[in-house]
Amino acid sequence: MRKSLFLFPLLLLAAGPALSQSVPAREIAYGAAELQKLDFYRGSKTDAPLVVFIHGGGWKRGDKGNATGAEKVAHFTGRGFAFASINYRLVPGATVEQQAQDVADGLAYLVQHARALGFDPGRVVVMGHSAGAHLAALVATDPRYLQKAGWGLDRIAGVVLLDGAAYDVPRQMDEGPRVMGKTYQAAFGSDPARQRALSPTLQAAAPNARDFLILHVQREDGTRQSEALGRVLKAAGARVTVQGFEGRGLRGHMQINRQLGDLNYPATAVVDRWIDGVLAR
Repeated sequence: MRKSLFLFPLLLLAAGPALSQSVPAREIAYGAAELQKLDFYRGSKTDAPLVVFIHGGGWKRGDKGNATGAEKVAHFTGRGFAFASINYRLVPGATVEQQAQDVADGLAYLVQHARALGFDPGRVVVMGHSAGAHLAALVATDPRYLQKAGWGLDRIAGVVLLDGAAYDVPRQMDEGPRVMGKTYQAAFGSDPARQRALSPTLQAAAPNARDFLILHVQREDGTRQSEALGRVLKAAGARVTVQGFEGRGLRGHMQINRQLGDLNYPATAVVDRWIDGVLAR
């Protein structure tokens, strides 16, 4: 496995600072397990759009409350959106397949209770960082997870992926940085068929979610994987924007998560414009 120039493509500690407390969170259980919970932040209107965030942490760490970054909740609720951050069970206590199902189940729970929670179930945007970007992309390309949850890909208004680097698992395990080898092995094992099944890039034949915004910083593997996912999604008929931002290595990987929502961070305006365009369709 070739050593990358940019380490930590899916940071084990992908967390940013704790969530802003300017808007109170309501913790909701969407399943029976301890980690099958989400935090919900109400928007300003009963028909508000909803942004659902999937945290990172190398599939084995991370939390709905500390991996979102300090700015996102206040930013999106300040724009009138509702916001949710989903926990999911972690490796090794759960498989990546179960994690993807947790994400799908959390989404389905939210939509099923949209009226009571006060948001528009037709305007749901899914966002993930790092390992959470992988899970968001997997749920948005492999329809089995949402189908099992009683929902469908056509109900996702858009998907925002923040600096993931395992969209093609076999390639990342072969070419990615050595420091992540044990993490990938723990998450994806050694069965090539399973690795392919857990690769959004290799699951991107239609149907998929309709719209994707794939963002990355200047890391060799993250850039390569983001661009490859974008190409296959476009070929399958999805509308896709892939864009890179300043930032290298671990610092850049953390920055895109921690600072998204800060109006001085360039990606914030890009995400806002893209979401507004998707929701206007």
